[in-house]
Amino acid sequence: MVLAQLNYRLCDYAANTAKIIRVIDENRNADLIVFSELAVSGYHPQDLVEEPDFLVRQQQALDRIIAATRSSAQGACPYVAIGAVTRNTGVGKRLHDSLVLVRNGEVVLTYHKQLLPTYDIFDEHRHFEPGDDRAAVADINGHRVGFLVCEDGWNADERDYRANPLRTLALHGVDLIVSINASPSNVGKQRLRHDLFTRVARAYQVPIVYVNQVGANDQIVFDGASFAVDPAVGVVYELPLFSEAAAEVRYDAHGFSANGARLRTPVARYLTDPEFYYQQIKIGLHDYVRKVGFRGVVVGSSGGIDSALTIALAADTLGAANVKAVTMPSIYSSAGSVNDSKALCRNLGVELYLHEIGELFASYKAGFLRSFGAEPSKLTRENVQARIRGTILMEYSNHFGHLVLSTGNKSEMSVGYATLYGDMNGGLNLIGDLYKTEVYALAQYYNALHGRDIIPAAVIEKEPSAELSEGQRDTDSLPPYAVLDQILKLHIEGARLRADERSDAEARLAGLEAGDRQDLIARVANMVAHTEFKRRQAAPIIRCRARAFGNGRQMPLAAAY
Repeated sequence: MVLAQLNYRLCDYAANTAKIIRVIDENRNADLIVFSELAVSGYHPQDLVEEPDFLVRQQQALDRIIAATRSSAQGACPYVAIGAVTRNTGVGKRLHDSLVLVRNGEVVLTYHKQLLPTYDIFDEHRHFEPGDDRAAVADINGHRVGFLVCEDGWNADERDYRANPLRTLALHGVDLIVSINASPSNVGKQRLRHDLFTRVARAYQVPIVYVNQVGANDQIVFDGASFAVDPAVGVVYELPLFSEAAAEVRYDAHGFSANGARLRTPVARYLTDPEFYYQQIKIGLHDYVRKVGFRGVVVGSSGGIDSALTIALAADTLGAANVKAVTMPSIYSSAGSVNDSKALCRNLGVELYLHEIGELFASYKAGFLRSFGAEPSKLTRENVQARIRGTILMEYSNHFGHLVLSTGNKSEMSVGYATLYGDMNGGLNLIGDLYKTEVYALAQYYNALHGRDIIPAAVIEKEPSAELSEGQRDTDSLPPYAVLDQILKLHIEGARLRADERSDAEARLAGLEAGDRQDLIARVANMVAHTEFKRRQAAPIIRCRARAFGNGRQMPLAAAY
């Protein structure tokens, strides 16, 4: 069989269909070709499924794919399993999330996804009706092959749903289970998939093939990493992370093989957290810019770690020529802020513009006094500088057509240490799901990866400061990031944290005095709650962790916290 993990653009039927048919044409001697969940439209089209021509356009694309499975001149005719939206002819929501199995120009089996997730970033029940509790089985080259769609395989502990489609399928005496997926990626997810499906394969003594989507759509990244599980060994085969691939894996009574060799060794290569973040953010940015249609990006360069890392990641992803940086010093900016920006951009080959804001800032203060009869407050003066800078970046974007990247990290976004319509301006945030301590770790990894200090050591080592008033430091308003980040992890992600992260956070906080700890936790929780209105207006954030701001954490604005 051939496992095909492809990068789809939402509802770009011409491009998606061309990719799919190309894989079919190149693998006509395979018994089975497997594509991912909602491959025809890409996952997830959201309310586009309610557009009047959605089903018509998708069906036209699906018809072309079905036609492509007809016998070739050599008579080769593979089965093709592919995910698509289908119409519900019964009671309930009008659509299904389905797997369609086709061969020789005919649909031989249609299976509707039974378990529709409505947690975290998922909202599938909004549009889809769950399928009936039944086993989808086909005889392919003498093997009884059972089929599932994504979430159907994730209820192994039978705590989240009443039904367990994977168990139902396994008890039907299948020789192999094939699961098609659009499984979003976050740190630790690859290992989680491996552990879960190895456990399930061993419990039911049935091999499993798991085919995933790759690429990014909006804030969500899919890592690919499709795999095969041998119940006796574990995961024995895996396609690459973060890249398109279509590869043949053979299965018979003796297990899996590839390239003529039996697969007997478990896959055990997992990325470190910084390695993962680097790859996840790069594909997230690359696909967002390509699919939305921007020619490049522009970033405000403060000389701090957040903007430096953002510029460096953008340069690696898009090429230095497609990244522009603007340094905008005020009367409070240190000489190091400009000099460090120059050093960074020189190391990267990124063009850096200087746009001083001193005169604009003075004009704003004078205009405020003239119009309102009062001197602007300290907070007002601080925020107006950020808003002047945000306006300059938007000017550049309007004139030159570059996407503005905002640079706030998750720690700052959590507690509101950011200015609406200022440093929060932008069309995408690369590091908004990384805590400040993770930003430092990724910057250090970036330099190690490149073999030299491309991000200057001075940038990494300097004390964090917004430089919006004389002598300002982040710790004037916030706890040290080493403490703040542990509080935020437990407060925002809680049970979604990996076991090692959770125990580490709890251990670090246990070192604080009990009374101080509780006061600090309450203070931080209050800051998080009362800055939800800012996050609601923030740029989209590339999702990296198990619970990201955006549709992964939906909180009300007008509430008593």
